[in-house]
Amino acid sequence: MDDEYRIYRRITKISQIISTVYENGILILDEPLAVSDGVKVEIIVLPPKNKKREKTPAELLAEIAALPSEGNSEKFSNRNRDKILYGKDGAR
Repeated sequence: MDDEYRIYRRITKISQIISTVYENGILILDEPLAVSDGVKVEIIVLPPKNKKREKTPAELLAEIAALPSEGNSEKFSNRNRDKILYGKDGAR
């Protein structure tokens, strides 16, 4: 086992990913660390993620509910969906 792999395993076993804000030379944690007072920790600074906020299930359902149940064209409507899905004789 090479040294790099050993270090990786050691770090991943005990590491925590937390978000912080850096203000006036001080890191302000979003949540408390799960370590005892006085324990020395190492910090790896990663660039912030430029992540688009994911929609909640309620928001997704509201978007789906807002979709028209029928198109603007008379050629297709929910009234004749059986004909479209199952052929001219409809569902059997």
